Amino acid sequence: MVDGRQSGSGYVRAPSVGRTAVGRWCLRHLQLLPVIVLVGGVLFDYNTSAHTSGEAFYTAAPMTAAALLSLRATVLAGLGACAADFALLTHFGFIGGTGGRSELAAVATVSAFAIVVNRLMYYSDVRLRSARRVALAVQRAVLPRPPTSIGPLRIAVRYQAAVKDAQIGGDLYSAQDTPYGVRCLVGDVRGKGMEAVKAVDVAIGVFREAAEEEATLVGIAARVERALIRETERRAGVERTEGFVTGVLVEIPHRGDELRLVNRGHPAPLLLHAGQVRSAEPSEPALPLGLAELAAGQDRTDTVPFPPGATLLLYTDGLTEARNRAGDFYNPAAGLTGRDFPSPDALLDTLLTEVSRHTGGRINDDMALLAVTRGEPALGEGQA
Repeated sequence: MVDGRQSGSGYVRAPSVGRTAVGRWCLRHLQLLPVIVLVGGVLFDYNTSAHTSGEAFYTAAPMTAAALLSLRATVLAGLGACAADFALLTHFGFIGGTGGRSELAAVATVSAFAIVVNRLMYYSDVRLRSARRVALAVQRAVLPRPPTSIGPLRIAVRYQAAVKDAQIGGDLYSAQDTPYGVRCLVGDVRGKGMEAVKAVDVAIGVFREAAEEEATLVGIAARVERALIRETERRAGVERTEGFVTGVLVEIPHRGDELRLVNRGHPAPLLLHAGQVRSAEPSEPALPLGLAELAAGQDRTDTVPFPPGATLLLYTDGLTEARNRAGDFYNPAAGLTGRDFPSPDALLDTLLTEVSRHTGGRINDDMALLAVTRGEPALGEGQA
């Protein structure tokens, strides 16, 4: 959510993280712009012909303050503009004429209108901040942040919605400790909007319950599948026939140096260890969740090594389908090979920075990232 600070009775947006030093400097000095406009108008009016008016500057100053500053600053800018115009009209002897009075009335009218504009912008910003708080509450309810550590495992997540200022979209993640080990899910719902958010809610809710009760990942996938099919049956049109979720389910036992994967049509996770990156491709391809009726057979569970010091990276296709201006996709495996990261948080922060640099800041799809790093086992801990 965008942070901000109160300035008098108005609201000034704080600069967003990642702006250049020049951008930050400009934002800090924007408060001087109404003053610069007003002073420039006075100098222009005073040093030009008596029949050349600085009215444009006098009206621009309060309107600029209305857009950038507080109510008090807007009022002061309006009063300053009226005072400056009155002084220059008096100096040139036009204050008693019809033209002079009309000009002063115009500046006063625009100054009053600037106050109204300032109030409208303020209350609009208040509503926007309220909507963002609601959206953030929804995100925390549907996609709660998992614990940062479970036993020897360290966990980090990041979520970036494609829609500016949105807090949630069609990607999902979950990680929780269960009697069978730490179980995770990362998925991507087909479609956008509220229907996608509903599917996210259904998938996450069923996964949390099934992860505690089902003995296998295959059992969890089957329960999520049935729930999604019930959800799509309530829809109409193309959403009824094409609603599905790609996803990867992961189980990391409490003991041992392996993990289990069930991949349902989702980008393969990456395993990072000692500077090497390899893709955990499924042994057999499978259709996304919600499309089981189109294919016979049971899900295949793959087991892969997961030694101490290794990191599992789960992601949605917003990462691998991020394009630069030339149309080239971002390749996380190439970007991460040969590099070590002190924590899963550092890994995800690096990924987000590199994707933003690769795309020039243009995000066209939601992106969910979940990283799990296995630390060294505690002293005395046995191995299965």
